[in-house]
Amino acid sequence: MGQKMLLPVRTALMIGGIVLIGISVALFRLAGFGVDPFTGMNLGISTFLGWSFGNWQLLANTLILAVVFFTVRSCIGLGTLVNMVCVGYIADFICWLVQEALTLTLGIPVRILLLPAALLFASSGVALYMKADMGIAPYDSVAVVIETLTRERIPFHIARILSDVTVVVIGAGSCLMAGETVWLVIGVGTVCNAFLNGPAIQQFRKWLDCIFENDS
Repeated sequence: MGQKMLLPVRTALMIGGIVLIGISVALFRLAGFGVDPFTGMNLGISTFLGWSFGNWQLLANTLILAVVFFTVRSCIGLGTLVNMVCVGYIADFICWLVQEALTLTLGIPVRILLLPAALLFASSGVALYMKADMGIAPYDSVAVVIETLTRERIPFHIARILSDVTVVVIGAGSCLMAGETVWLVIGVGTVCNAFLNGPAIQQFRKWLDCIFENDS
């Protein structure tokens, strides 16, 4: 049995993971090939309801957080709050830096390269701050809730694919009901994220477990 990680190590993992997630969100936006599944769902529903994106996303996070509180309360912690507050600002800053401060024009080849980089940062970032065990974002907790409620009959990576595909379908359906095109919320990046992010997160978690067990 490995020793429990020290608080400074866990804090570093949590902060590092959230920074990587913020970078990944920025790269998805700069690539322009579709947003992540959860953002896609919130864009679709907010468009259908005529709400602002921020107001609906806040409500969606609050509802999910309530479910997590009564099912897998251990997912809630400092990392939950830091993620909810900081990821958007990190992404906004990077996009501002590239598009406004540096006024860089990104061609198709660069945008294509940003897509796998965004996927890599997203999955490794989630794995890092899950390893820190200091709380995770409400939506990232959904797969953990599914895994827990099914007593691991549905493992994390499958649960993540199921939740990602479900929210993409909800987002696309909401767009259609609002009379908008599904391309408002879906792109190549969205599909890649939905099917690849869960398995990639699980693989990074296994690597981190091996690293920290060997260091114990």
